[in-house]
Amino acid sequence: MIENRRQFFQSMTAGFGGFALADLLGAAPTGPHFAPKAKHVIFLFMAGGPSQMDLFDPKPALLKYQGQRPSSVDLRTERVTGGLLPSPFAFKKHGRNGIELSELLPQMAGVIDDVCVLRGVYTFNPTHTPARSLIHSGNIAATRPSMGAWISYGLGSENKNLPGFVVISGGASASLWRAGFLPAEHQGTLFNQAENDPDKMIRYLRNAKMNADEQRKQLDLVQSLNAEHKSAAGDDAFLEGKIAAMETAYRMQFTASDVFNLKSESEATREMYGAGKFAEACMIARRLVERGVRYTHIYYGNGQPWDDHAKINKNLRERCPDMDRASAALIRDLKLRGLLDDTLIVWGGEFGRTPVSENGDGRDHNPYGFTMWMAGGGVKGGIVHGATDEFGFKAVEGRVSVHDLHATILHQLGLDHEKLTYRYAGRDFRLTDVHGQVVRGILL
Repeated sequence: MIENRRQFFQSMTAGFGGFALADLLGAAPTGPHFAPKAKHVIFLFMAGGPSQMDLFDPKPALLKYQGQRPSSVDLRTERVTGGLLPSPFAFKKHGRNGIELSELLPQMAGVIDDVCVLRGVYTFNPTHTPARSLIHSGNIAATRPSMGAWISYGLGSENKNLPGFVVISGGASASLWRAGFLPAEHQGTLFNQAENDPDKMIRYLRNAKMNADEQRKQLDLVQSLNAEHKSAAGDDAFLEGKIAAMETAYRMQFTASDVFNLKSESEATREMYGAGKFAEACMIARRLVERGVRYTHIYYGNGQPWDDHAKINKNLRERCPDMDRASAALIRDLKLRGLLDDTLIVWGGEFGRTPVSENGDGRDHNPYGFTMWMAGGGVKGGIVHGATDEFGFKAVEGRVSVHDLHATILHQLGLDHEKLTYRYAGRDFRLTDVHGQVVRGILL
């Protein structure tokens, strides 16, 4: 048996030339259904739900009717809320079309002509965990594949030395970037910003016991045994995922550290982004795009930092400067490098905030209507799409559901959300389930 395996190993590795996965892997990426406008996506996720009426959606009626509770805002909220709470922040018009933005966003004001502001977004659940699952996977269930996994499954990777789906986070739940029932190689790979050493940002990146040649020999042997098992047992999505993951892991240890080496960035670039973890994450995201990574998900901070049930005005003054600066810098940087046209940036949280008060100076969760924005990737810049009611509680015009958002993102990547399916448990699943319409009015 040992001799048979040795002969099998020799015959297999003789033709590998660095190992050819095609002989082992079964299902290939589906590929785009039509010509894409974008090749990459960067999702800037503001966990907790940023306040639309303090940032992107001015509502002067809040001041006029301060403290009152008209019938139109008597909607169900997660917690007990009071009367209308005005924003203390001044709004001014910016860009060629006079888009109104809060004083908290001076840097975004400078790039607003590249931004499409979606003021009529809505979702279906007012609680963090299910709403966060919805925005990530299109379903409240904690078992469905995330959008990044669907995109990786649909398009594959442009760089075999890096994952197609990368998450930059300080330690948020891995269930948000799961592969679910999709092949395991489409699981998001975490770059953990809680670690300051680049070699530790990806767990077990380095093999401390073997050099590269020894690792290659060991991996070729393991993969040959995997191939033998597959030949005998037939297709196995879990095994195929392990095969692909091991190969990517081997290659990634020699390239990932370079991605994190922000010291190679010019002083002017680092100054443009600013300091802090979010700035670093945005710079890394641009470097990942340059290296062909399909989907980069930046999870802002730990926990749910935008969940302002109290002291919202104070909290936003402290929190917005780094977000504003780095978000705008990412747009500028990609544009300067000729990468914005084929990179779609998406910004937003799992829901917004209420125009009625909580705890006197806070705002509760609001799934009925909130703001997100997009830039690049074939989306029109310098426009506002949709609107909420006069108080900013409910989307009333140009309504965009979470499923519509997902359908539109996939469309820009050349993927038809109704055709990107995967058969599991006897039925065909898709990211948008039985919902979703492409928001064509915002597309070039």
